[in-house]
Amino acid sequence: MRDPGLQPERTRLAWRRTTLSFTVVAVLATRAAVHRSGGAASVLSLAACFLLWLGFVALAHRRVRALAPARPVPLPAPVAVGAVCCAVGLAVSAGVLVASPA
Repeated sequence: MRDPGLQPERTRLAWRRTTLSFTVVAVLATRAAVHRSGGAASVLSLAACFLLWLGFVALAHRRVRALAPARPVPLPAPVAVGAVCCAVGLAVSAGVLVASPA
């Protein structure tokens, strides 16, 4: 019988820290979009940032709830792939916002 100890708690805290970092990046991307003149690329990138942020928050919440039992289930591959896709998509969207002309 495996005793998980504090590992699930550390994993929950890591998911929460990652969600906070993701939120900070989304807020900074929003700030960049607001301070710039706009344009179609900025609006689309901002919308993509918001949707990716929502998707990541939903995935993180699902994972944190899955870690609640005494014997948490391993991270399913679709959740891991979804989290990576959200992170990469947010980075690309934020990069488009930063690179768009002021």
